[in-house]
Amino acid sequence: MIKVLIVDDHVLIRRGLVLLLESYNDIQIIGEASTGDEAILFAERNSLDVVLMDISMPKGLDGFTAAEEILKLNRNFKIILLSMHDEEVYVQKAIEINAHGYILKKSQGGELYDSITTVYNGGIYYKVGIPNDQIKRMFKKQNSQNSILSMREKEIIRLTILGFTNKQMSKKLMISPKTVENHKANIMKKLDFKDKSDMIQYGINNKYIEM
Repeated sequence: MIKVLIVDDHVLIRRGLVLLLESYNDIQIIGEASTGDEAILFAERNSLDVVLMDISMPKGLDGFTAAEEILKLNRNFKIILLSMHDEEVYVQKAIEINAHGYILKKSQGGELYDSITTVYNGGIYYKVGIPNDQIKRMFKKQNSQNSILSMREKEIIRLTILGFTNKQMSKKLMISPKTVENHKANIMKKLDFKDKSDMIQYGINNKYIEM
């Protein structure tokens, strides 16, 4: 059985999703939540497989933030974002937070079921208005950015997020301040960052703070 948590601030939508998914013998709805905060609390206290998460929830945390927090609890949890939006900016954000799936609320029941079984079995399921080739390029870009950085460069980013100065980094890493500056320059060049804030935001999005 695939244990699913449904998160949406609209009761009628949650009820509809429950009724739809309960018709499948291999899916068990183990809980419902109306806010991102409730979803995190439920994930902390219960065993689950897949979280079906609405993006837009006016009270408390939005779906993106809640999804990130749930993934921090357990990397085995699978996140499928459910949204009315198929614009590139939303899909890119989903990719950045490592969501396993992204589908539209207007999707057919079969697509919803396919998304759950796909991510449960280790796959990725993005069914939006953007062409599949474009989505693949977005994933490839995200993965290539993560892979071209050395472990030392990733550590530099992590320490930058934590507020370390170049001098403090040099002492911690036992390298010269000049080498720290060189590493930062390489990071900026590799990822085409404009300034320090770009580096910090990138590190936060890619969870370097957890290294």
